[in-house]
Amino acid sequence: MKEDIIYNLKQVHDRIEKACKTSGRDTADVQLLLATKTVPAERIRIAIEAGENLIGENKMQEFRDKDSELKDLNIERHFIGHLQTNKVKEVLKYVSCIQSLDRLTLAEELHKQLQKENRTIAVFVQVNTSFEESKFGLSPTEVIPFIKEIRKYDTLIIKGLMTIGLLDVEKEKMRPSLHLLKEIRDQIYEAEIEGLSNLKLSMGMSQDLELAIAEGSNLVRVGTSIFGNRFLGKEIWNENIAE
Repeated sequence: MKEDIIYNLKQVHDRIEKACKTSGRDTADVQLLLATKTVPAERIRIAIEAGENLIGENKMQEFRDKDSELKDLNIERHFIGHLQTNKVKEVLKYVSCIQSLDRLTLAEELHKQLQKENRTIAVFVQVNTSFEESKFGLSPTEVIPFIKEIRKYDTLIIKGLMTIGLLDVEKEKMRPSLHLLKEIRDQIYEAEIEGLSNLKLSMGMSQDLELAIAEGSNLVRVGTSIFGNRFLGKEIWNENIAE
């Protein structure tokens, strides 16, 4: 198991390096996030001890359940799934970034709890660039008004945009949903919203990380190519499946 994970990590980093070279980008501009949904703590530990330090979970319960086994490690944790408002207080115990901010009610609840704790948190605004009902996220036209609205919450530090691109199709059909996120970022810059610059793009997974890097991704979220298949069919892409 250890040898497989270490080998897979090397393969993924090689893919990232090659994609950056092909796109004329610096590998330092692209970070690997381990997508650890359903991955046991002992497998995560192998990857962290091999040099990784960033993980992302889709469920608050998984952070909680794995915490005791991983708390001795230096890990940065991001929440990358659909976050229910009643889970905000609990999830904030574990994470430094919410990558799935997609509605005002969630922003308000995060702000309220963060004020109580006298802290801030990094957030990515999730956008549904594939226009699929199986995925959460704002529609592209909603992003700029949403960002302008949440700017009033000084506890939320907007770091970038996140999307799950169109997957399980021919590669060239995947690309437009990734390119659209970059276009939305450019539109945000053109809107000259005060305090917003150097926004990161979180997009790309095992199946499409090369395309995502070519389209400007700064953060690729990879699970299957490192830890193996954990889902059947398209379940991994369907955010509406009951957790």
